[in-house]
Amino acid sequence: MNSRNISPEAQNRIEEMLAKLKSSDFRITPQRYAVLRILAASEEHPSVAEIYESVRAEFPTTSLATVYKTVSLLKDIGEVLELGFHDGNNRYDGNRPFPHPHVICMQCRKIMDPELAGLDDLSAEMNRKTGYKILSHRLDFYGLCPDCQKLA
Repeated sequence: MNSRNISPEAQNRIEEMLAKLKSSDFRITPQRYAVLRILAASEEHPSVAEIYESVRAEFPTTSLATVYKTVSLLKDIGEVLELGFHDGNNRYDGNRPFPHPHVICMQCRKIMDPELAGLDDLSAEMNRKTGYKILSHRLDFYGLCPDCQKLA
């Protein structure tokens, strides 16, 4: 995937991630840049294995450890949101690296980011009712996507 195939929104995300890495004195290797590009351009919430396969297509000598380290670094600096799953096949969101709702297909594992009105109100209500200072949240809905419903 080259920069001509990347949307302006994805290019903006890449620039944001690059700026954060540079401000923290992290090197920008071609492989690291490829990981950024994949995460910024994907709406699919890829796993590390999927990112690795994409990077290897361009850089065959890239190790899985390099991809893991880059994704972990991006997570640590708040530029990627990790969606953990009980089977350990975590997925990553580089477009919206902040808590937001997801709808997940239980058959094909497709993940979408629906816009939900009132989510901020829900966090404020949770704060009022519990006394907790809400720092983060995770709201996932599980079901069958339209494609899998056709197959059922």
